[in-house]
Amino acid sequence: MLYKEIHIGHFIKERVDEKKITIERICNFLNKDEEFIENVYKSKSIDTEILLRFCKLLEYDFFRLYSSHLILYAPPSAVHKNPQKSEKMPDCRKNIYTHEIKDFIMKRILSGEMTQGEVIKEYSIPKSTLHRWLQKRNDVE
Repeated sequence: MLYKEIHIGHFIKERVDEKKITIERICNFLNKDEEFIENVYKSKSIDTEILLRFCKLLEYDFFRLYSSHLILYAPPSAVHKNPQKSEKMPDCRKNIYTHEIKDFIMKRILSGEMTQGEVIKEYSIPKSTLHRWLQKRNDVE
């Protein structure tokens, strides 16, 4: 799965179907009506409080989709430019690598689409992390 385009409503609907959660249960949990829920399914983006509630109900971290997008598509200069820690904001690391991201990156290397150096530079993945992924893959084979 690539995270370039995120239509959160589609992801939520897929998870609802997967978990077989009834519309009544969703409405009760969110304290919303069916029309609201149907509109969420059609929405490309939703309020974070609502998304957080869906995460709890559906037992899935939908925010990871956005973290994955940042890992794959944030410009590297934005990551390394002025790395100042905020005293008011929690320190969030950008290296939350899901299996999908690892698979995506490994496929790019193994297909010859990108070199290891290009991957390290493009996605700001530490060299040691990439080598660990490659070593684990080799150990499995």
